[in-house]
Amino acid sequence: MTNVYGGESPSRLEDYHPSRVLTLVYQPFAFGTMSILAYNESKINTRRRNIFGYSLFVASTFMLLVLDLATSGRGGLGSFIGICVIVAFFGVADACVQGGIVGDLSFMLPDFIQSFFAGLAASGALTSALRLITKAAFEKSNNGLRKGAMLFLAISTLFEFLCVLLYTYFFPKLPIVKYFRSKAALEGSKTVQADLAAAGIQTKEDHNEQNERLSNKQLFIQNIDYALDLFLIYVLTLSIFPGFLYENTGEHKLGTWYPLVLIASYNVWDLISRYLPLVKFLKIESRKGLTIAILSRFLLIPAFYFTAKYGDQGWMILLVSFLGLTNGHLTVCVMTAAPKCYKGPEQNALGNILVLCLLLGIFAGVSLDWLWLIGKKNAF
Repeated sequence: MTNVYGGESPSRLEDYHPSRVLTLVYQPFAFGTMSILAYNESKINTRRRNIFGYSLFVASTFMLLVLDLATSGRGGLGSFIGICVIVAFFGVADACVQGGIVGDLSFMLPDFIQSFFAGLAASGALTSALRLITKAAFEKSNNGLRKGAMLFLAISTLFEFLCVLLYTYFFPKLPIVKYFRSKAALEGSKTVQADLAAAGIQTKEDHNEQNERLSNKQLFIQNIDYALDLFLIYVLTLSIFPGFLYENTGEHKLGTWYPLVLIASYNVWDLISRYLPLVKFLKIESRKGLTIAILSRFLLIPAFYFTAKYGDQGWMILLVSFLGLTNGHLTVCVMTAAPKCYKGPEQNALGNILVLCLLLGIFAGVSLDWLWLIGKKNAF
């Protein structure tokens, strides 16, 4: 199973195109679950939804460790199918947490959404850092790739368990969180009642306010450009990252480190770019300007194609960095602009709708990523 983390393995899991297949397995479950949750958003207990999602992340990561120990790291088709099943649970967990948290933060401050998406990018950068460290530490030892992957998964499990504890016991009691959740409850939101109860605040339901909110369909129509923007951002990004970077960039001086360096470059610049909208003159607030910037990113497709075919590794690292830079910056610009001028329940619903469009873009992107294999020898 260790080849999933970017190295060579005697079990030949690379023959199954894991960087592409696992992403493709993940997304239908994430998108399907998110579709159901977005449709029923106003009736769902957000607290239970998020705690379930975080707990499922912990259990799924731990099961990867169990699977490797149970098979003694032998790999093979059976292990790969097991990984695919676990990855499907990751997709369900992602839909529960990402939609729930974004919906929750949408009726608070835009800076909170920026911080959440910066946190997502930080997790990617930390993942790359851990992968580089474990590769350097275990590369020359016996069965080193497997040991590095096991250490990585163990650390990830501990981090995810910490997230469960922080969200369950610490986050609901923050004064600013209690303030905005109380405000949303007064505007008719039912999704925050369990969180307020956990913080020791009792609220009364106002059915008239709840009935006056815009429907999901009305919210989608009013924000269709933002929805399309997110879809297009992630169609492009996931049609290149990570499958193309792992399998279509050729052999270079960095050897087995090359795809890991590319992934790390993307993650670092994706993280940096999510803080750029905090600088006012760098934030794109025009709806038309956002759409033009997002459409212009599609010029990266021929750029990646010709760089992979004719360019050196330095040019590829530069392109990957620009891909991450534009992905993070434009995502935060869209997500912080969209929820303005709505009531709490509407902002929560809109947050879920936008995450659904984001996941649809990821699903389409990882599907289109297979087109890079056309004409490649021994592709299947």
